[in-house]
Amino acid sequence: MSLSFQWPVRIYWEDTDAGGVVYHASYLRFLERARTEWLRQLGVDQMALKQAAGLAFMVHRMEIDFLKPALLDDELLVTVEVKERRSASILFAQTITRADGTVLIQAQVRAACVDLQRMQPARIPDDIIGRIARVPA
Repeated sequence: MSLSFQWPVRIYWEDTDAGGVVYHASYLRFLERARTEWLRQLGVDQMALKQAAGLAFMVHRMEIDFLKPALLDDELLVTVEVKERRSASILFAQTITRADGTVLIQAQVRAACVDLQRMQPARIPDDIIGRIARVPA
């Protein structure tokens, strides 16, 4: 069984529609933030990667199942789990659950490493691959 990284989120008015239900695009931000914090926890500085190598991680593909809504003031947990590593991309399984354990969102996200000058896929640097390789998958 693989371990997953977890990132807590609380729902604020800015995340919801007028009825206090989380707007669908807010979930994308929560998923992105959790992946960013996962990288940060691995010691990957995305600004340094951009400045030193001209590389960045970008979402290539995303599939989301919206199972149940989150509501104003809910406490959520966003998980990040590496499902597959390729030379230029990583496939993540992500979930968003309410504090009571109710699964709200299930997502599969493929993030590609991109050469920002050419806007083309690029090999993930070896030092980052090494850090990811130490994460159980």
